[in-house]
Amino acid sequence: MDENKVQYEFLADDPSFKVKPVIISLIIGAFFAILNETLLNIALTTLMKEFSISTATVQWMATGFMLVMGILTPVSALMLQSFTTRKMFMGTMTVFTIGTVICAMAPTFSILLAGRLLQAVGTGFLIPIIFNTFLLIFPPERRGAVMGTVGLVIMFAPAIGPTLSGIIVEHLGWRYLFITVIPFALFSIAFAFKYLQNVGEVTKPKVDVLSILLSTLGFGGVVLGFSFAGEGDASFLEPKVLLPIVIGAVSLVLFTIRQLRLEEPMLDVRVFKYPMFTLAVVLFIIIIMSMFSSEIILPMYMQGPLALSAATAGLVLLPGSLLNGLMSPVMGKLFDKFGPRKLMIPATFLLTGVMFVLSRVGIDTPIWVIIACYIVLMLSVAAIMMPAQTNGLNQLPKRLYPHGTAIMNTLQPVSGAIGVSVFISIMTGRRQSYLESSATPTDPETITQSFVAGVELVYLIALGFAIVGFVVSLFVKKATPEDIADEQVVTEQEPVQ
Repeated sequence: MDENKVQYEFLADDPSFKVKPVIISLIIGAFFAILNETLLNIALTTLMKEFSISTATVQWMATGFMLVMGILTPVSALMLQSFTTRKMFMGTMTVFTIGTVICAMAPTFSILLAGRLLQAVGTGFLIPIIFNTFLLIFPPERRGAVMGTVGLVIMFAPAIGPTLSGIIVEHLGWRYLFITVIPFALFSIAFAFKYLQNVGEVTKPKVDVLSILLSTLGFGGVVLGFSFAGEGDASFLEPKVLLPIVIGAVSLVLFTIRQLRLEEPMLDVRVFKYPMFTLAVVLFIIIIMSMFSSEIILPMYMQGPLALSAATAGLVLLPGSLLNGLMSPVMGKLFDKFGPRKLMIPATFLLTGVMFVLSRVGIDTPIWVIIACYIVLMLSVAAIMMPAQTNGLNQLPKRLYPHGTAIMNTLQPVSGAIGVSVFISIMTGRRQSYLESSATPTDPETITQSFVAGVELVYLIALGFAIVGFVVSLFVKKATPEDIADEQVVTEQEPVQ
């Protein structure tokens, strides 16, 4: 009987496979790569003075990073099937480290930006490597806990990024934002060289150049266009915004058509025929847009109508961010024990309530209300995002793991760019219409009220998204991988010898 084969179908069940060193190798690299995403945000003003550049120019440190990730992450499915786990991880971390060294030594802004884009290359490939590896190592009933650990890294690193960045910039200088990362990146490479084992099979799929081109134009165009719109002073009808979005949208349609026709697609969009994966994508987009937009809108609201300092605004959001990271492993274990529904339905209901409260804010809203709302918001994110991703990926057969992880991780920069730009544009448009309809548009109190009106409208629309998320969560059920389910059926139907 082939019980041993079934038992060791996942490497975590094989006593000869060293699971912990693999996890440690991947988590160390992921933590510092993701930390690097937000580490630089607080230093943008310092860089403007250092290199005598404008706000529009320095924003390329953020826009360029998201653009590269949006372009490269879809290609990760192809890369994961073309190279071994060790080669992919060590190559990715090497590129990231080289980029970090270039940033630390950069004499000009152009060289600094080049190093930053190399960092983005490493980060764009790293997260899909981790997701794909853990899916191959752990059986579905144990994935929640390990994905929760990944969630801790993904959420905790950005949470401490701004605080850590402020301390480093103030006491050591902006170059140490990169210098302090270098030894940890080198340690990650050395640790992986010694302990990281290969996972999965290298199938060497055919490289379709046209697919890569359409993917680059598609995802890159959408991220670039919405990033320009998110700068706040650009209309969606301006050529620099509209043209990339149109080119991106058309390219994505052509890309999808081509993937459906290819025998070996670069990014297999057939993953969307699995209902739990599709529902997970919808929930993931709603959560990313809610989280990213709140991280932008709430600080603006607190520093505007509530007249708080930037440091105080950051401290107000810190408890929610830290709690989100710390609760992610807990939510993962609860997912393994109770399944997705008992987490997602209450969490989306709470998310809806938070959005309703935030849509009623004013100039006299107590700070404790904002703190409480952000804590509940981030707890909801912890209870929805990783469980939704894990449950959605659980339904896919093994051959589609690289494609599912690539699509999920591509959606993060794309959804983030769209969410931020759309919500900022809505807020700006509401403020302008409020001022235009007012008899005293230059009065400070009127300006403050216009800001509040903009924030209220943003969260009223976000409330609509949250309601959609709640309805979607009602249709979620615990997913069973198709290939495992098929094997179980075959095994049950085999005649007893």
